[in-house]
Amino acid sequence: MDSCLKLLLSNQAWVQEKLRLRSDFFSTTAQGQKPEFLWIGCSDSRVPAEDITGCEPGELFVHRNIANQVVPNDLNMLAVLQYGIKVLKISHVIVCGHYNCGGAAHAMKEGTGSPLEDWLEQLRALRRSHAAELSQITDDASRLDRVVDLSTVAQIQNLARLPVVRDTWSQGVFLQLHAWVYDLRTGLLKELETIQATAPASQR
Repeated sequence: MDSCLKLLLSNQAWVQEKLRLRSDFFSTTAQGQKPEFLWIGCSDSRVPAEDITGCEPGELFVHRNIANQVVPNDLNMLAVLQYGIKVLKISHVIVCGHYNCGGAAHAMKEGTGSPLEDWLEQLRALRRSHAAELSQITDDASRLDRVVDLSTVAQIQNLARLPVVRDTWSQGVFLQLHAWVYDLRTGLLKELETIQATAPASQR
């Protein structure tokens, strides 16, 4: 069977299953979305955000890129973040890295001259800044896991410096930033760090 045809047939089966469970599923979801969470994850096909969190359509606002990076001049990510915070009024931004990340593994080597190499430069810089720590880890898989952890935490720190996040906090609006990591080997999520600004004195 043609692989694209298989996807279309699977979609039809999915529709029928959703309608069997809830006849108003599509008419209800078509009316709008009010997700509580913005998920910034990796494009890796093994890390489907809704599946691993048990969420239904409408519960996660999702942005994905190679190695779940928060790059300050990435207009796509900035637009998603602004829309999520200002329009959808999300309360939590989750940056989710994952072990066995191909992008992180690629960034363990030097490279220049292509969109992928340019995209990973921020991750390479982080790897270099932690070279002393990483050199003490002799196992390649464990070293890569540590790079993923360091990078994921660094991304919520990048988020915390962005104007739209700082403006939201300055207004006393609740917004938490979460660094999570997904372990492909176990299927489990782990929280690494959370950032939440203290509300201004006038909001306390």
